[in-house]
Amino acid sequence: MKTIKNIIYNSSYQILLMIIPLITQPYVSRVLLPHANGIYTATFNTMQYFIILGDLGIGLYANREIAYHRDNPFDRSKIFWEIELLQLFTTGISFICFLIYIAWNNEYLTIQLLQLLWLLSYSFDISWYFMALEDFQKTVTKNTVVKVISIILIFILVKSPSDLIKYTIIQGGAQFIGALSLWSYLPKTLVKVHIKHLNFLKHLKPSFILFIPNVAVQVYSILNKSMLQHLVNVSSVAFFTFGDNIVRTVLALVTATGSVMLPKIANRFAKGNMKGVKLSLYRNMNFVSAISFPLMFGLAAIGTKFAIKFFGPQYIASGPVIVRESPILVLIAWSTVIGRQYLMPINKMTAYTLSVTLGAICNIIINIPLIHIFGTSGTALATTISELVVTAYQVLRVRKELSIKKMFKGQWKYFICGLIMYLIVHALSNHWPITVSHIILEIFVGIILYAFGMFITKAQIIYEFSNVIKLIFKKGDL
Repeated sequence: MKTIKNIIYNSSYQILLMIIPLITQPYVSRVLLPHANGIYTATFNTMQYFIILGDLGIGLYANREIAYHRDNPFDRSKIFWEIELLQLFTTGISFICFLIYIAWNNEYLTIQLLQLLWLLSYSFDISWYFMALEDFQKTVTKNTVVKVISIILIFILVKSPSDLIKYTIIQGGAQFIGALSLWSYLPKTLVKVHIKHLNFLKHLKPSFILFIPNVAVQVYSILNKSMLQHLVNVSSVAFFTFGDNIVRTVLALVTATGSVMLPKIANRFAKGNMKGVKLSLYRNMNFVSAISFPLMFGLAAIGTKFAIKFFGPQYIASGPVIVRESPILVLIAWSTVIGRQYLMPINKMTAYTLSVTLGAICNIIINIPLIHIFGTSGTALATTISELVVTAYQVLRVRKELSIKKMFKGQWKYFICGLIMYLIVHALSNHWPITVSHIILEIFVGIILYAFGMFITKAQIIYEFSNVIKLIFKKGDL
């Protein structure tokens, strides 16, 4: 029951994160316009390099380590303080590096400095601790309140491109306040640990091992935009970012189980329960596939029309980005289960690191020629191909340890039902005019078609859903 509640909490929060862009982005795209949006996304993109340097893989490592020792209050508390000290140390170094950077590249100095709020928030972000304890209620509740307040402030204070400074402060400030808000819960979960027992540097090497794949993963979202900025223009960064954000927002719903299941699987592995680890993986692969296939085909069907109506005619270039990037919904869903719910919890970091490194190398090689050929949407195509490389490599690496047949059993049903849904919805999208009511109707038709297909083919997700309903009314755990 606890796992179900955590998935519900996390999924609810991911749905909120989906709704927020649906509320703010149409407004922000029209108020700030492509150039100001391009400045924000370009400076935020640059800040991501320093956030990665400051994070150093600490978040993922901390989640796993706390999960290993969560039943021992002293060890858990000791690890918490050591990791937090390490986090302050690494973000401090990153802060110094950023000051050196803006000494020679300060085209948008004011906005660049305000983006430091994001780095500051990562210094005090302890969400990894509560996730490791499988206590998602606290993080979700606090972040929800902060997000809602930030939405209100955007509509009240941001009225024109000249309000870009206000928009930057609201976005970074919300993240910082959300990070600080979790500290009030710590006294109830930690025990006293003398400072002489703390050695934060011992966590540096294992965190750095996770830092390598973390850097590789971020290449897709950071280096892509940097290339667009220099090879095309700053506005193209906004076009790609807005389209990419829609796909990533939907993706967050698909991968919501990842942060829930990582500490649980890590704890099972620590107790030697490999049967439970594998069973969780097979079930989660089925679950994410059942969700990701219809979302992929749905975005591909309405992406072009949706971008024009949602962001405005000026953002027509965002439409092809959504369509060409939609396959990553399935690919990342699979790699999240294999990589973050299997390879990472059982400490097989070499395979995980190699997979994302290969994806990063592929991305770098094909990005430039694809940008020259297809422009903004070329980056989306490069992202999709790179994610395919990551997922394919991970599947090949686990084929001797896991049953590939069990991993992908019955998934053809999700593909066929999604494909039929796509053909019908895409035909309707081409025939109907671009209106909000028609887009909503197309989505509704897609949901009905896919659900009907699930029942006709007797897909496994139907039985899984029935079991979840039974568990809700019966105490237990997944």
